[in-house]
Amino acid sequence: MKKILSLLLCVALLAGIAACGLADSDPRPSPTPTPPPDNTQPSDPDDPDPPPPPTVDIQYSQGADETTVRVGNSATQSGALAIVGVPFNAGIEAYFRMVNEGGGIDGRTIEFWNTDDEFDPAKGKAALEEMVEDEKLFAIVGALGTPVVAAIIDDLKDYGIPAVYFATGIPQLHANGARTNQEGFNIFPVQPLYETEGRILLAFASGRFDATTVGIIYANDDAGITLLRGAQQQADELPGITLVAEQVVAGSPDVSAAVTSLRSAGVDMIIAAAIQDTLPAIVKEIAAQGMTVPVITTYVNAGADISVAVVDDITGRFDLYATGWVDALDMESFEVYAQWIPEDYAFNAFAMAGWIAGATFAEGLRRIAGQDITWENYMRALEEAPINLPFGAAVDYADGNRWGTQSMNLSKVVPVSDEFAAGWEIVFPMTNMKDLIN
Repeated sequence: MKKILSLLLCVALLAGIAACGLADSDPRPSPTPTPPPDNTQPSDPDDPDPPPPPTVDIQYSQGADETTVRVGNSATQSGALAIVGVPFNAGIEAYFRMVNEGGGIDGRTIEFWNTDDEFDPAKGKAALEEMVEDEKLFAIVGALGTPVVAAIIDDLKDYGIPAVYFATGIPQLHANGARTNQEGFNIFPVQPLYETEGRILLAFASGRFDATTVGIIYANDDAGITLLRGAQQQADELPGITLVAEQVVAGSPDVSAAVTSLRSAGVDMIIAAAIQDTLPAIVKEIAAQGMTVPVITTYVNAGADISVAVVDDITGRFDLYATGWVDALDMESFEVYAQWIPEDYAFNAFAMAGWIAGATFAEGLRRIAGQDITWENYMRALEEAPINLPFGAAVDYADGNRWGTQSMNLSKVVPVSDEFAAGWEIVFPMTNMKDLIN
């Protein structure tokens, strides 16, 4: 059952969201605001006009008032990628519905506004302008897909509006030590950014597999180059680690020279920093050249299509591992999620991603209960402490760091049954990168 469930969830384990380009699982009650000090005198029953009770003067940024906080996104709801956008927004809406039917947060409901950008960058830019300037939303929740996010990221930073969760891992989301009113302070990614994951891949190779000479085959695209940059940064910080890098053309079926070079270097492990069609070519060539060292790759590749494509090549030769930031076997999170999500989306990874996006935004709102509902207060609240996400991971925005989650687990390809040729089985639990290195 463990393997089957893992397979079902890994069919689309957010790989499509990132390549096209889960606040605790149990919703916590909204914190009770601390009442203001009572400086009034006891009322006199004979006094016909007792003094009025003290009032709290709450300040609001756009999109928020005494009863409602309005947020939204643009996400494709039509066309070929509606299979991503529709369940993704269903997950966000489901989380907000749970919050609202529970009385809201500090008495305020969350209203979700969205429009279909058809996965078109130009329409995404127009939609952002409408959301900020016309609809005057409080925050953007769940910007979807690499092309659209790349088109709107500079505008988002210029507006300064809180933007929580991006369904992509592009490097433009990364910020290290951003401060109030500085570029990137309002950007709050949740999914692992490629640079962050590059660090984690190297940390797994060193901390989990005791590799000292690590090979990395990276594609000459944004994903591959950014994964390499993160891996190199991490290697530079760890004593006794040598990183041997070889580039391949993204999508090329011929990666033999790169594999030969790593074989000659005598590497202990290989990081496959490539996505989609490039990854199977790399794995098959490693097998063809008789190498037996383990291979580890990005969570973007942790889908059923990849496992089926390579299982026959690697079985009995070496293991293929992939990181993951969603714990498919977190039943506590799943039980809460399943109560609110439409049944058709219960096992849909994109809907789970939307649920996580909604949970992340709501956690910041809980943290400012009883305070001014302003952009600055909200963004500082997100930085106060790590946020525990549904389905296992955590994200920490302290000190202006915008890296996405630094907690990931590890799965490997396994044969499953006659019905399912192969799948992914979790073999190492969700672990923070710092703990993994230590």
